[in-house]
Amino acid sequence: MPDLTTTSVFLDFDGTITLADSGVHLLERLAPPEWRAVDAEYARGETGSRVCLLDEWDLLPHEEVRLRATAREVPVDPGAAPLIAALRAAGAEVMIVSDGFGFYATEVADALGVPVLTNAVDWSSGRLEFPHEDRCCACSSCGVCKQAPIKDARHAGRTTVLVGDGVSDVKAALLADVVFAKDALAAWCAAHGVAHTPFTTLADVHAALGLED
Repeated sequence: MPDLTTTSVFLDFDGTITLADSGVHLLERLAPPEWRAVDAEYARGETGSRVCLLDEWDLLPHEEVRLRATAREVPVDPGAAPLIAALRAAGAEVMIVSDGFGFYATEVADALGVPVLTNAVDWSSGRLEFPHEDRCCACSSCGVCKQAPIKDARHAGRTTVLVGDGVSDVKAALLADVVFAKDALAAWCAAHGVAHTPFTTLADVHAALGLED
């Protein structure tokens, strides 16, 4: 395992920090079934996440109180706070990177006291915005470019660790020095020969890094 004093750890949000995907939860609870076709196109690689998110956002009611209350139904992994605290105590930099609707990731990140790169909602207009997209990236199709902060950390001479679970983490997994993966990301890494450590909960990551509680 890396020297954590020179390591930057990037944690996915949906399905990693949370026990389920909060975006999917919102769509299942509040959107018409058309969202499934949109999501399937993204999963097959036919559209980028930015197009997918905009199309799905259009299917949701843009009611802040209702959306926030529904998103809060998705629990946070109880291992998140101990892992982040232990990483920081060991000298690591920690950041959440989330390519979802953004508002719930920001709320949880604030509660955990950790910085987050994610999309944003302008509640006054109902617009979904992408302050962390990277149109200079080779794919230029993601809402949040998860490769960009990894590139920045590597250019600064830091070891990079990615902890993720899904399609939005694939490109970041290609760059990270150490990858912890579960679910769709673990399957993709196994299929494409990307070295990774499987995990189920963040307590597994905590233990694998040999961190003290």
